[in-house]
Amino acid sequence: MKIISMIAMTIITFLSSFSASTAQTQDPLIFATVDRPPFAMLETESGVPEGFSIDLMTAIADEIGRDLTFAPAESFGAMLDAVKSGSVDGGIANISITASREAEMDFSQPIFESGIQILMPAEVSTFGQIGGLLTREIGTAILVALGLLFGGGMMMWVFERRHQPYFDRPAKDALFPSFWWALNLVVNGGFEERMPQSKPGRFFAVILVVASLFVVSVFVATITAAVTVEALQDNVDSINDLDRRNVGTVVGSTSADFLNQRDIRFTGYISPQKMLMDFDAGIIDSVVFDGPILAYHVSANPKSKARVIERVYRPENYGIALPTDSAMREEIDQALLTIREDGTYDALVKRWFGANFRY
Repeated sequence: MKIISMIAMTIITFLSSFSASTAQTQDPLIFATVDRPPFAMLETESGVPEGFSIDLMTAIADEIGRDLTFAPAESFGAMLDAVKSGSVDGGIANISITASREAEMDFSQPIFESGIQILMPAEVSTFGQIGGLLTREIGTAILVALGLLFGGGMMMWVFERRHQPYFDRPAKDALFPSFWWALNLVVNGGFEERMPQSKPGRFFAVILVVASLFVVSVFVATITAAVTVEALQDNVDSINDLDRRNVGTVVGSTSADFLNQRDIRFTGYISPQKMLMDFDAGIIDSVVFDGPILAYHVSANPKSKARVIERVYRPENYGIALPTDSAMREEIDQALLTIREDGTYDALVKRWFGANFRY
């Protein structure tokens, strides 16, 4: 009788434990996320998070037969902290898989290929480039040159007005002819048939020719310097060219680590949205951040007049962050493989990044 009772108690205990375990596995999954368009967008009209990563995690949860709830985090760091502490089942957005993060949490297999790129103002037209050269320095140089030509021409009129017909005219009528004579003297060496006849005129003409060599050299050097500076400011051929620009990135991101490693100064932002707003407003003139997010900003805001440099400076992969030794890692990886094989993944990429996007 005692043996039968013991067997019954064992069966009841096992069934109770099994029921509790089954109920626990059926609890909704809680995944932290943060606002990172187009991967995760929290401020939507419906009030429900949207985005590529949101849709992907939803498809994964459906594949493994679990309900899913998203827990918005105040910042990217807060999302990762929630994953590390185990207060959520995982985190998803645009989370780069790095060695330092892998040491503190687990990751699924990569869900998206990304990389660090640069956002720059759009290339200006030829007319805009010419307009950009009209600086105060160049304007001053032009006015000084015109003043010297007018002054030199009128001085020659004073010396030559009684010695040759070309200068024999009233002062008001001699303004342009004298200026034209001085201009041709500087550019072409003067007119042989209008060679100065008076001794003061000849002496002054020699001074004008010699001085014009320096004036023209200075003027050309000023224009060349302006063109060079304009070209340097508009072109970024390497990451080192950012030293001359006002760079922005998100603090605590892999982009910030990338810039710190190269001793490139930058303005740090808490959110990409504020950073991109400042870029559009001209407060910063370049952004170093995740390429897909920058590309989405350009496509979603055609009036922003921005372009993404094609070069990827550091390739990265995004993954789903999980607490260390998470029992769900294998399930999520298997579900992700299924989603890739059945075309769901490609459909999500097409929806959020367009049919021509290559990954």
